[in-house]
Amino acid sequence: MWRRRTTDLSCRLTTGRLESEKVDVLSAKSRPSTSISGELVVQAKKNEVIGVFQSGGLSALAVGVWLHELSTPARHYIADIGQSDRTKMDAVASSLRAFGDEVAVVDLRSAMAATASDLLRYRARHDGGYWNTTGAARFVLVSQLAPLMMADGCDAFAHGCVGGGNDQRRFARYGAQVAPELSVIEPWTNPQALERFPDRERMLQAVTEYGLHLDHGSGAERSTDANLAGSSHESAELEDLETPVTRLDPRWSKWPEQTPADPQTVQVTFRDGRVADIDGSGPDPVEWMAQANEIGARHGIWLRDVVERRIIGTVCRGIYEAPGLELLDRAWSRILQASLDATGRELYDRLAAVLGAAMYEARWLDPAAHAARDAIDRLVGDIDGRVTLSVHRGIAQVERMQVTSGVVQQTRFGSGGNRWSKVKAV
Repeated sequence: MWRRRTTDLSCRLTTGRLESEKVDVLSAKSRPSTSISGELVVQAKKNEVIGVFQSGGLSALAVGVWLHELSTPARHYIADIGQSDRTKMDAVASSLRAFGDEVAVVDLRSAMAATASDLLRYRARHDGGYWNTTGAARFVLVSQLAPLMMADGCDAFAHGCVGGGNDQRRFARYGAQVAPELSVIEPWTNPQALERFPDRERMLQAVTEYGLHLDHGSGAERSTDANLAGSSHESAELEDLETPVTRLDPRWSKWPEQTPADPQTVQVTFRDGRVADIDGSGPDPVEWMAQANEIGARHGIWLRDVVERRIIGTVCRGIYEAPGLELLDRAWSRILQASLDATGRELYDRLAAVLGAAMYEARWLDPAAHAARDAIDRLVGDIDGRVTLSVHRGIAQVERMQVTSGVVQQTRFGSGGNRWSKVKAV
């Protein structure tokens, strides 16, 4: 019996730190990920319940089918992190309830937007400028939902992440820090689960037969992972380095040649080193991220096609859609250029690389990542400015800007053109 029945919850996250003080993530005892076999799941007692991270994607729904067929009590947690409109998430929830399972729909848009704001402030990117949108989503999901699962009486959590992949390690690492009492079920490393579902074709067949609602970006041949910060795109075709990226069908965005003929002017305001407004959006990160996403997607500013280093040391192709962050970075980069001196900018860039690796490798809660964020906060925490961009057919150009900065701007033609303006010796 559930100790709590709330089905629509709102959780908050600020600057990479859990607001709740119920769990001290830095002092929590780490434990290795525990992969529970099908046999153990079958033998679970009736009062032992599995919390399922449910995205509505094919792999996650197949996990639900597997547990259902094993008669294992499961409760699905569907997080609204901005991946689609609410009606589509409600459709997933309704199909799972008709299936006979418990479902909680949790509004995590504020937490996801706060983390996206951190990605921008710290420029926490991975290879090729990838914005770490998938790793950021795993941080938000586990840090917010795992404590909720514990409060609801779950004994373990399950996810649909690919066996041997980055996300499997991300769920394990964050789970160990945030909710070490919960065991971790990793179905796609489990022989019984793999026997039931040897490939995505079999997953799709089962999900369809049970009438479960599938996210439109997921299928037997392709997979997307989306949130307010961006979306990843995977398929057998796109994994091939010889496949042109133009074979991709974006989730939200337009290709530059499909965009409006006329440019759009966009004004981005920064306060205390963070976005405060985009064309009247106001300071709420959910609102300005949505605004930036809409503008970037409409004007073809969104794509990263990279070959990235994975956590285990291999490489793979990654194709990412992040219209809001790509747009905002044009403005934030110009602010940084005008606000930090040479030493400060060198330090910022080094720390940004540390934080990019930390987010990718699921070490965002580690002491080194906290220290790097604290240092960047000191560098950019008092920066205010405004940047006007012109966006047109895949290009965002700076038209003008204002910035408050302790760095002196030196000019040449303001002094007659034959000498640089005098500045106080440093």
